[in-house]
Amino acid sequence: MRTRGRVTHVEPSSGLCRADAADLLDGSIAAEPLDVLRTRLYTADELYDTPVYAESLDARAYAWASRPRTPAAALTGALHDHAIDQALEAWIADVRASGRRVVGVMGGHGLARDSRDYADAARLGALLGARHVVATGGGPGAMEAANLGGRLAAHGLDAVTEALPLLAETPSFRPSIDAWVAGARAVLERWPDGGDSLGIPTWHYGHEPPNLFASAIAKYLRNAIREAILLEMCDGGIVFLPGAAGTVQEVFQDACENYYATGEAVAPMVLVGHRYWTQEVPAWPLLHALARDRPMAREIHLVDDVTEAAAVIG
Repeated sequence: MRTRGRVTHVEPSSGLCRADAADLLDGSIAAEPLDVLRTRLYTADELYDTPVYAESLDARAYAWASRPRTPAAALTGALHDHAIDQALEAWIADVRASGRRVVGVMGGHGLARDSRDYADAARLGALLGARHVVATGGGPGAMEAANLGGRLAAHGLDAVTEALPLLAETPSFRPSIDAWVAGARAVLERWPDGGDSLGIPTWHYGHEPPNLFASAIAKYLRNAIREAILLEMCDGGIVFLPGAAGTVQEVFQDACENYYATGEAVAPMVLVGHRYWTQEVPAWPLLHALARDRPMAREIHLVDDVTEAAAVIG
């Protein structure tokens, strides 16, 4: 069972074994790329289990998820996402037991690695990661940058600054995911001992590969589940960088949780970029009006840069 700011882990039933699941799915479970009985989150090495991305588990799972649904496939997907849900609750419980909170960073998937905005998002991840665990949607762009910063936080901002030129040699996963992955692997080889950083991507957007800087990856098939869980996990607050429709959706989905929350369950919301959020995509005026006379009013913030955002989170 999950509530904002508190996770109560429910142990998975010991009554379901692989043979039982195979019977439920008419034996088709053995032929699928997804393990519906896994007990831990993915690692990047698991998802990128072959030298060529097109042959990897991540690509195979996306191809499977893109096929027409059958009753067996639908049940497989539900069981898989349930397993990820259980594994994520256990992982988050360990984080909380260590005295840390999870802070989300949301932003556009299209940021190029050689852009100033990408560098800012990476710096934000490092500032937050010094005290918290950084969580993102697990994809490229701002998500990758924040996971990078969170992963390298223990090495300091200098490590992030040194890593950026290595990544900038391959600014995007287009046209080559393999080259994009190789750039990330070069950074991880140089700084192998990183901190915890969480990615929660989805095969619904399987054309966007998961980034390698999340040390734990909770990859879901159903995006609606993934979106809700991503926001619920962030008990330490969420920083919203400039983004398009997906980021705006996350702003107001989080606002809905905070609107009805009381007391300690209200978590900070920090929007970065006055001009962006008041003129280009004017979400701030609506958010500010929505928060009026609610407990959440004291927890919404509009700042100009990532240093201010990290300071608000604390």
